[in-house]
Amino acid sequence: MGSYYNIDAILTDAQKVPCTFTLDLPSMGYLDDNAGGDIKAQTSISLPLWLSTLLAVQRLGPSQAPLCTLDLPSSISPRVLNALKADPRTVDLRSLAGNFYEGAARCLELFEEEEIVDILCESFKKRAADIADHAHNPRGALGEGADFLRGLDEMERQLFRAAHESSKAMRAWMGEMKKKS
Repeated sequence: MGSYYNIDAILTDAQKVPCTFTLDLPSMGYLDDNAGGDIKAQTSISLPLWLSTLLAVQRLGPSQAPLCTLDLPSSISPRVLNALKADPRTVDLRSLAGNFYEGAARCLELFEEEEIVDILCESFKKRAADIADHAHNPRGALGEGADFLRGLDEMERQLFRAAHESSKAMRAWMGEMKKKS
């Protein structure tokens, strides 16, 4: 979890995660837009990550099962993971989740899915190379690059901005050095 004042951490924790309740919960229907109703066992509801995490670790007694079990969110579903394996540069991560990598990291803290971790790491590396290419190429954000840049999640956008600013500073420094010599 990020800083209390970090807007990206707040947005990440607000991402919806599917939960399946293991017990009947009387008068908790408001979680499923059913004010005053009950939640029956085996009901699946999408809840914010922060709430679903708390409910998944909460137990009513020493031998009780957790209130709910968590499922992987649709943003890291097998369909998305297959697309990332095939060509990570073609996946529009922003449409899946604005803070895709941060959300996936938070979810994977709860699941032991090494294969997913490997896929996401490889995807990030390949996308980072393209991001750096677009950031260092003044025309990289035009034409075909514009669609790619629109699909970047928030972490990748920060990486693009940092790489673009460093490239711009390097060109300025090189220009100053040429003037001095």
